[in-house]
Amino acid sequence: MSSGKVVLGLLAGVAAGAIAGLLFAPAKGSDTRKKIAKKGKNYEKKLEKKFNENVDKANKKFSKLKNDVSEFVEQKMPKKMADNK
Repeated sequence: MSSGKVVLGLLAGVAAGAIAGLLFAPAKGSDTRKKIAKKGKNYEKKLEKKFNENVDKANKKFSKLKNDVSEFVEQKMPKKMADNK
């Protein structure tokens, strides 16, 4: 059996289990939907925070790289070539 079929079967099983769990849950549907929405908001906030942290890190690394390249060019290029930029 190919790994694609195994993954597809696993995902189908997880989906079926989640649906069965929601159908047979002891809480009312409206309560369950509120809980799901609340969890979704929490995950959204966490993802947004991580995304912003990663963007900040990338910006810092890009700025450092830009400065390093500029310094390298100033040190290694002849003065005339640097003036023609």
